[in-house]
Amino acid sequence: MVVLAASICTKAGKGVISRQFRDMTRTRIESLLASFPKLIPTNTQHTSVETAEVRYVYQPLEDLYIVLITNKASNILQDIDTLHLFARVVSDLCRSADEREIVKHAFELLGAFDEIVSLGYRENVNLMQVRSVLEMESHEEKIQEIIARNKEAEAKEELKRRAKQLEMQRREQQKRVAAGMGGSGGSYLGGGPTGYSSVPRYDTPDYSSAPSRSSATPTPAPTRAPAFKGSGMKLGSKKTKQAELLDALGGDVLASTELAEASTPVATHTSHQPPSAPKVTGRGSLPEVEEKSVHIVIKETISLSLLRDGGVQSMEVKGDMNLQVSDASQARIKLTLEPPSDFGGSALQFKQHPNVAKFVPNQPRVVALKDSSKSFPVGQSLAVLKWRYAGTDESNVPLSINCWPSPTNDGTCEVSIEYELENQDLTLYDVVISIPLPDGSYPTVSSHSGEWSLDTSSHSLAWSIPIISSGDDTQTGSLIFNVGGADVSVFFPVEVNFIGQGCLAGLAIESVEKVDGSEAPEYSLDAFVSTDEYVVI
Repeated sequence: MVVLAASICTKAGKGVISRQFRDMTRTRIESLLASFPKLIPTNTQHTSVETAEVRYVYQPLEDLYIVLITNKASNILQDIDTLHLFARVVSDLCRSADEREIVKHAFELLGAFDEIVSLGYRENVNLMQVRSVLEMESHEEKIQEIIARNKEAEAKEELKRRAKQLEMQRREQQKRVAAGMGGSGGSYLGGGPTGYSSVPRYDTPDYSSAPSRSSATPTPAPTRAPAFKGSGMKLGSKKTKQAELLDALGGDVLASTELAEASTPVATHTSHQPPSAPKVTGRGSLPEVEEKSVHIVIKETISLSLLRDGGVQSMEVKGDMNLQVSDASQARIKLTLEPPSDFGGSALQFKQHPNVAKFVPNQPRVVALKDSSKSFPVGQSLAVLKWRYAGTDESNVPLSINCWPSPTNDGTCEVSIEYELENQDLTLYDVVISIPLPDGSYPTVSSHSGEWSLDTSSHSLAWSIPIISSGDDTQTGSLIFNVGGADVSVFFPVEVNFIGQGCLAGLAIESVEKVDGSEAPEYSLDAFVSTDEYVVI
């Protein structure tokens, strides 16, 4: 018995999924499936049909057929038994036998097909065994997961206890400062809502020479900066218990520790590595724009998922144009946009404010009020235009990222990651590319542009580039590092954050004119784009 292929096709012979167990081209299997419906005799109860070369053993599945293509020398009884097992597997994995459900569970179905037939020969398995293999449950793995969760819970409790202790120290320090300032006539709680307005400025106390506290108050250990604020991780060194707790808790302890640092004077240390740049909030390093009497703000956000092997899984750009007029004499105006760029094509959709006239096809794009006798509101920002793009066109990607992990023979992995600015009209600021790292491993960077640091809260390498612009050496960059581990999937998803100067959709102001044709007002334009989600998966 030799099963050449197991397929699910429509009644017209179009293949939905197919698994070839012998060397057969896609063209060959498509040809066999296309000719199969024509061979089925009408008004018969047969479950097999033969040609000069192969035999089809089939069974209807509602509007589909499940077909085994075998050679003519195979045992027809074994073929029918195998076919029935295939049909039971399909019914077990799919709620209904329609094309959409089959495609949805294609990966699981093909895996089950491989468990039933190997190299064309039937394996001695039943439905329960196939189901058990697909579930891939491991008792040892479950135990390890329980142990890991317990350790994480213990670490969180320990860090909460330490955070509470630091907060108590902070409050006690404030009381001591208030007591020391009480004789000068100022009230600690007087002034503003925070209670600090009447406290004179004082220098940070030197704890090395400060008098010892009373015996009634427990003396806390000297506060020191967290490991990720200090001199950085040293490769090959043994991790302290505090570092292990920080790795386990990540952001939870970061918030509580920074709260204590903000109020408790501590000694700071200069690191040989730059600090991890957080996600850009607000304008970041984006240059400020001096506002004129007519101020236009173009703001966009991008959500993008790039595939590690190339291509775009999903991309969405949302933008809006806000107009603010500060001088009533300049309020009756119209904005003429520059001719459209190649970005988005027909997938780029616009939506105007209800009081703003729509664009006229094949005419210059003008933003103006429907009633030309009226004026734009003065002293407030009005969203006059919005746009949206959703698609998978790779030519619209502003910054391409190529991450290439390569396992070596010594149990480590060499990771090469590079970027390239694709949109020449953008200038990107505060760019941070975060690459996840294997648990318990730390990288050795051999070459890099920009700066890099370790983010212990997410156990990742943060690659920071202050500015990326076209026409200079920052347009492209690369970073190469080695790290322990051979699983390349650990290094994904790669996360990217930036704020860019310019407009992805290519919207720009050609002119700002008064409706009555008098002297055109001065205007200022602030156009920027930020990332909502930008990942390589």
